[in-house]
Parts: sequence; C-alpha cells; structure tokens
Amino acid sequence: MAQGSMSYTSCNAWSIPLPLLGTERFIGRRFAGGAKELRCTNGGNSRTDRWRHDGVVRASMEDFLKVEGTKKIDVSPRVWLSLVDAELQRGNEKQALELAKQLPAFGAAQRVPQRTYTLEELRLNKIEPEKFLSPVDTTLGSVRGNLQVAAVLLGVSAWKILDLSQYQLLGAVVLFIFLGTLDQIVNGGGVEALLLDTVGRLVSQKYKERVAKHEAGHFLVAYLMGFMPKSYTLSSLDAFQRFGALNVQAGTTFIDFEFQEEVESGKVSSGTLDKVSCIALAGVATEYLLYGVAEGGLADINQLDGLMKVLGFTQRKADSQVRWAVLNTVSILRRHLNLHSKLADYMAAGKSVLECVGLIEEELVNSTNI
Repeated sequence: MAQGSMSYTSCNAWSIPLPLLGTERFIGRRFAGGAKELRCTNGGNSRTDRWRHDGVVRASMEDFLKVEGTKKIDVSPRVWLSLVDAELQRGNEKQALELAKQLPAFGAAQRVPQRTYTLEELRLNKIEPEKFLSPVDTTLGSVRGNLQVAAVLLGVSAWKILDLSQYQLLGAVVLFIFLGTLDQIVNGGGVEALLLDTVGRLVSQKYKERVAKHEAGHFLVAYLMGFMPKSYTLSSLDAFQRFGALNVQAGTTFIDFEFQEEVESGKVSSGTLDKVSCIALAGVATEYLLYGVAEGGLADINQLDGLMKVLGFTQRKADSQVRWAVLNTVSILRRHLNLHSKLADYMAAGKSVLECVGLIEEELVNSTNI
C-alpha cells in the first residue's frame, strides 16, 4: 500500500467539534498561525500535557502529521477514532485511512506463513475444504420453494374464485415468467433477492443471526488485516433504501482506493491480494466455524476467483492462494470468536462503523495475540 506523510490545506483557523467514545469531549483541531495544536478537555478543565491519556491531548500539528510508514503514535484510540470520523464526514477517505493506521489493532493480525498448503494440511487444522468452499443457501432455497408453492395455490384459487378462462390463466402465467426473466436481465435478479431476503428475515431468526455473523466476519477480518470498513448493511431492503441497490443481500464496504488503484494499473501487490483474499473468504469462514457448513458467500468466492483470473493466475497458483487465505482467515477468527460474537451483536443492533471499530480496539487493548 502507498505510504507517506499527510498534509492539510493551510488556513488561518478552523475547528471541528466531535464526541469521543468516553467521558472526554474533543473540542477541536485548531490551525492558527504558529499555535497549531490538538486539544481535549475533560469536565471543562483544559490542560496542555503532550500526548497524554488523561483526557487532555496536545501536540504540534507538525509532529501529529508526521506519519512514517506504519509507525504508531501513542495516543488514545478514542482520539484517533474521532479524527477518522471527522475526515470521513468531510469525504476525505485518504486522510481517514492514514489516521486509521494509527489505531493499535488496525492491520495488526498475526498471519500464518505464506506458502503452498495441501488439502491434507487444511484437514489437519480441522478445515474441511468441501464444506468450506461450496456454500449452498438452504434457508433462502426453502423460502423460494415455499413462495413458488404459494404462488401456484394463489393462482389456482384466483382461477376458481374469479372464474378465469384457460387463456386468461395462461396469460397470467406468461406474464409472471416474463417479469421474472426481466428482473434477471435488468436487475440481476435483484427484485427476487429483495423478496426472498425480506421474507427470510421475517420467518427465520436463525437466518437473521447468520447474516449478521457473516458480515461481522468480513468486518473483523478486514479491520485486522488493514482494510478500513466504511459502511455495512445486513438486509436487501436496507441496501435498497440506503444505496438504491437491488442485487445486494448484505454487505460491507471499505475504504479501498489503494486496492482500486492497483487493479486499474493491472498490478496488484501480493500484500494487497493476501488481504483481499482473506476478506472475501471471511464470511464463509465464519459460517463454517459456527455452523459446520456455509450457506452464504458464494458470490464472495466467485468474485475472488474472477479477480485471480483477471490477474492471470494459473489454477495451481489460484489454489495455493485460496488455501493460504482459508487457513489464515480461520486462524484469525478462531483467536477472536468472543470478539466476533460481540461485534455481530453490535452490527445487528445497528451500531455505527466507528462504534464497531471502537469495540474491536477496546477488546484487543494490550493484546499480544491479534
């Protein structure tokens, strides 16, 4: 990933009020001539100790903006989260990412050695590839079947009650098939997905929990591997209302401009590919660990497969990358199952991205096994 120092557009003075996650109150970043400082207050009493954790933070902006590589500046994560939020509110994703790199747990996941692993080695680590990489959504499949039966019964009932002719019934069937085909062509099956997901969430609490845990897996692995989450949705209806997307069942978006730049250049670094591979497989890995088999995540696997084809990977090289990513992702999730459960609850409750990140940082504070 690209690294370097950050810079702000010069101006005489400005301030952004932001709440912190604790009792502290961040009152602003001020740029005023030579008196540039980062300042916090606690209970209204302002003091000026350099980079302290007792509710008061002060530093020259020259030191604050001097980010060398991945060096972390020793400041409370609550301060960094507030600054990340400020930059995201301003639409400045590059600055937000540079600030996120200062969070202790961000990108700090320990990784298994990168080498070629055999299927037998995966099995020795209690991973069954055939259950892991072949997800079948039986819940929505059942919902689809029940809706089809209900549609047939409704059609028969309408035929009897309304005394429709055979030609009118045939016309209704043809119209139904046409609308379904049109949805597949225009929306990629988005209307059907919206209907199935909405009904599935209404009739199955287990389905709702599975989706939340699936997305929490993506969120957690992405953060620990060094991709900053930007937003998430746990239902097709929410995705449609927020983003106007009809073909999204659930999902998490990230600050990924660095990855997009690499893709556009046609050269994706091995480090970036490692991160993307683990993020793509994290939802499937989560379901496998919790339920013994994955239902969702087929689209994630297909997208990863498509990326490696675009990059010109041979089947052998692609298999090697996927096996490493499977082992690495499962290893990360196994270390943090309790944290993952709490994160899934946060996401199911609709907590903000920064609240979810705050949870991760709080749970992993002083951890030596991330």
